[in-house]
Amino acid sequence: MSSQAIRASQITREIVSSLPKLLDSQILLIYGILACIGLIMVTSASIGVADAIKDDPFYYGKRQFLRLILGVLLMWIAYRVPTKIWKDNGMILMLSSLFLLALVLVPGLGRTVNGATRWLDLQVFTIQVSEIAKLFLIIYLSGYLIRRADEIKSGLKGFIKPMIILAMASGLLILEPDFGAAAVLLMTGLGMIFLGGVQFRQFFVFVIGTLSIMVLLVLVSPYRMARVTSFLDPWADPFSSGFQLTQSLIAIGSGGIYGTGLGGSIQKLFYLPEAHTDFLFAIYSEEFGLLGVAFLILIYTWFALRCFQIGKTALNKDKPFGAYLVYGVGLLVSIQAVINMGVNMGALPTKGLTLPFISYGGNSILVMSLAVGLVLRVHYENCEIQDETKKPKKHSRLTKAVNNG
Repeated sequence: MSSQAIRASQITREIVSSLPKLLDSQILLIYGILACIGLIMVTSASIGVADAIKDDPFYYGKRQFLRLILGVLLMWIAYRVPTKIWKDNGMILMLSSLFLLALVLVPGLGRTVNGATRWLDLQVFTIQVSEIAKLFLIIYLSGYLIRRADEIKSGLKGFIKPMIILAMASGLLILEPDFGAAAVLLMTGLGMIFLGGVQFRQFFVFVIGTLSIMVLLVLVSPYRMARVTSFLDPWADPFSSGFQLTQSLIAIGSGGIYGTGLGGSIQKLFYLPEAHTDFLFAIYSEEFGLLGVAFLILIYTWFALRCFQIGKTALNKDKPFGAYLVYGVGLLVSIQAVINMGVNMGALPTKGLTLPFISYGGNSILVMSLAVGLVLRVHYENCEIQDETKKPKKHSRLTKAVNNG
């Protein structure tokens, strides 16, 4: 064997051996599992409606596949961008989020579907700004929590500032109306601030106040009140306000323990509206049963725990921005997944939220993929620091000498 071939073989072995370190294998595996489940279930759940409306039974499945390809590309780009760039531009991203959320409400720019104006119409494509805003505000909060760490831990001032931003964003979302996205944003933001060390008394008072405001908003809005009352007793009006939820409950109940098998769902055949989007979990439950649901919950739990492990490692390596960023992504995905499942099972009012990585929806897939890329980047930088600590001791002595001046 020539020296060039031996050298190439050594380089290949080095690259392969470094992959588990450079790319977190657990996060990639979770992403792959959820993306595959989503692609299969979107195709299965939409096959009837796609054939009827688009004259192509695989129309939505093919679009989901293309969006996954774009999602992987975005994930790779996010992985390649240093977290310092995100940290330095957090304020710009936050202001951009508020601007876009306000822009959606401008007549002629926002697109209204089913009474809700949640999309920014750019003619060629539409953007669901709430998806972008959730991630951008997580990035902003991650930077704020390290810039104002002392203020947050010692007094009310540091706590109020980010809550004003969250309140503004949530208020704009409620005006769309998108009560679900507002709830996810608030819960994720509050979770991050709590992890940032805010005083428990302040945190508790604000949570109670926020819940009171949400209840008041429900009481004064016929739109939201109808959703809540139909959620409390969908069988009182199973052919009108409670139709979607009753069909979802029928689907979940029909799955039993083992499910009807892939493609065996009955409710997807024009019974359950939005079967491939917000209520895809119901079809998944029908086809894979209780065991499939338990598996899915386990995967989401694994994702959240792995994010917190990566975040803890970042904190230990003095990388607080990366830590809070990963904490925020873990909270975002897990909270949204719990709410979506709760809505499908009738445990929560209908919110219009997607199941992360699984439901049909280009904006959700792309933004969630971008978020995974950020998690992978934080893990990569954790490994970089670990490599620095393993350098020969002469480097550490030199550094010590310089530091001592």
